[in-house]
Amino acid sequence: MKQVLIRQGQAIVEEIPVPQVEPGTILVQVNHSCISIGTEMSGIKMSSLPLWKRALKQPENVKKVVDMAVNQGVSRTASLVQGKLAGGQPTGYSAAGTVLEVGAGIDDLQPGDRVACAGAQCAHHAEVIRVPRNLIVPIPESLEFAEASTVTLGAIALQGIRRAQPSLGEVFVVLGLGILGQLTVQMLKANGCRVIGTDLERQRIAIAQQLGMDIGIHPDDGDTIEQVARLTDGLGADGVIITAATPSDEVVSTAFRMCRKKGRVVLVGDVGLNLNRADFYQKELDFFISTSYGPGRYDHNYEEQGLDYPVSYVRWTENRNMAEYLRLVAEGRVRVKPLIHAIYPIEQATDAYESLKSPGEKPLMVLLAYPQSQETSNVVRVVPNPTAKPAGTKHIRVALVGAGSFAKGMHLPNLQGLADHYHLQAVVSRTGHNAMVTAKQFGANYATTDYQQALQDTEVDAVIITTRHHLHASMALAAMKAGKHVLVEKPLALTKAELSDIEGFYASATDKSLPILVTGFNRRFSPYARRIYEIIQDRSNPMILNYRMNAGYIPLDHWVHGEEGGGRNRGEACHIYDLFTYLTGSRVVTVKAQAIAPITGHYSRSDNFVATMTFADGSVATLTYTALGTKDYPKEQLEVFVDGKVIILTDYKQLAISGSLAKGMETKVVNKGQKEELAAFACVIQQGGEWSIPLWQQVQATEISLAVEAELGT
Repeated sequence: MKQVLIRQGQAIVEEIPVPQVEPGTILVQVNHSCISIGTEMSGIKMSSLPLWKRALKQPENVKKVVDMAVNQGVSRTASLVQGKLAGGQPTGYSAAGTVLEVGAGIDDLQPGDRVACAGAQCAHHAEVIRVPRNLIVPIPESLEFAEASTVTLGAIALQGIRRAQPSLGEVFVVLGLGILGQLTVQMLKANGCRVIGTDLERQRIAIAQQLGMDIGIHPDDGDTIEQVARLTDGLGADGVIITAATPSDEVVSTAFRMCRKKGRVVLVGDVGLNLNRADFYQKELDFFISTSYGPGRYDHNYEEQGLDYPVSYVRWTENRNMAEYLRLVAEGRVRVKPLIHAIYPIEQATDAYESLKSPGEKPLMVLLAYPQSQETSNVVRVVPNPTAKPAGTKHIRVALVGAGSFAKGMHLPNLQGLADHYHLQAVVSRTGHNAMVTAKQFGANYATTDYQQALQDTEVDAVIITTRHHLHASMALAAMKAGKHVLVEKPLALTKAELSDIEGFYASATDKSLPILVTGFNRRFSPYARRIYEIIQDRSNPMILNYRMNAGYIPLDHWVHGEEGGGRNRGEACHIYDLFTYLTGSRVVTVKAQAIAPITGHYSRSDNFVATMTFADGSVATLTYTALGTKDYPKEQLEVFVDGKVIILTDYKQLAISGSLAKGMETKVVNKGQKEELAAFACVIQQGGEWSIPLWQQVQATEISLAVEAELGT
């Protein structure tokens, strides 16, 4: 399918795979989408800036890059950043079309329904989009797709009005008569208000007056504050809604000074916010921020998980705002057609964006139109990469499943570094754009959103699974049943049932040439862990192992803590349970765990605990896992007490040994063994022999995590 991407100051159209429908989502064949001239043109401008200028505007991203460079090296970080910039970003957040497929859990919409969609994370300029239920609304029968595709802009304007709480007969000023201002004017009129509007472009003032605005004022015709005072009998406006976009602080100052005493100002647009106390203090003004298109915006549980807010407590959510806006347009109380400047076919999207860069008066609204097909069989979920090179005869052909930041920052560069062993056959991602961009960056033969395609591909020898945790076990099992070798990131499983299914696969199989399974317990492959293993091989007594993980705080609404992640014990601490298993080489005997009971709701029991386990060889291992500390302190440290020696590993960058002449080691960057893990995986596939991690050890590490989870639950 065709989709618009923003890349280096340009809007381009590329072919990408169609997404798969998922539970709680709907697949929509787009008929029209609306270009947000302000937001999207700002994004295009940002993408054209050199890196150093972007860094000045986005300092939070600079810190992430610096941290990555420290831990993974400058060259790998630079490659990842350049790849992301070269790939481009999807754009668009308002569209309308026809339902193609409905995901599990949705029973109020069906294929063929006409719907309008919102969301910068999903309602892109693309032929087919996947949208969560709470970001989609039915289109009234009398309303055309083109008008309905403006649903997001309408909801934004409507939310600004709700924040202002206008009442019949009040006087409101709208500062900025772009598309949001035009819609705001009409909705205020529908509320029975007198409306004054101002803009730097006289044409926009004239359009607003044609659509019902009472009075238009232009700055060149006199001081706008004095004009508002004169037009309101010296009282000032009851309220001002700011829909302008400018870095100047003057707009907010002007809005305050236009108001009467105890008036209110609502900020919808993006303007400078250095406030002057004198502008609002004496009048005791109320200043409101309107957050996009209503309650639910930026709430993952609402937008992505489909958890609605009860009407009795939250009357107007973003979904209900979207529906109400469409009703107003369908009834003719808000007129959209006069605001549409042009409609371009998707193939000419580049021309559409270029027209918006032209100097002079900017159009209020531009739409994109899409070809329509009634055949769902035309959906294409595999797109070849024309620049890919063929695999060698001895290469292990790999499908990477889940092209997230970890895969792109770690596994894929490591696969390139092991090019003598591996060839990237496919990239599978739930997002078509991400799959295509990643495939091109790392030279995969094709990109797809269909996991089954990779499993059915006879040229795929192995899969590397880096999806969210709740999918690991089922995806790994499906791949093994398809005869593919599997390297699945930790955790192997989140439940006993999932783990039993994997054990059962190997226990019941009669074919000796079964696929290899390796869980991504990379720390055991680190040169540091291997060095410790060498030192302790001749020990005469059990060991005491103390591991401290200063894991850092993750907000409790992050996916890691939810059903997708399984919590930090099962999701991350399992690394350490495997390391204990590797170093002892012994079966676990007992597992005990104790969590703190946080006084405040900021912290969780499940990521602040101490777990202790004993092994059959007599060794005792303890993990202290905590989110209470600071990230300024080293994250991980292992102490091994054995036979008069103390071995101390710090952050996989330094190994110190006391009580022995054995030498430690030190590296400039963190080395947790990810590349060595892939090399070992390749070695077993190509040469045979013992698995790089015995199955019983993979199972044991997972069982320990489940036992700790049970302890924490009590």
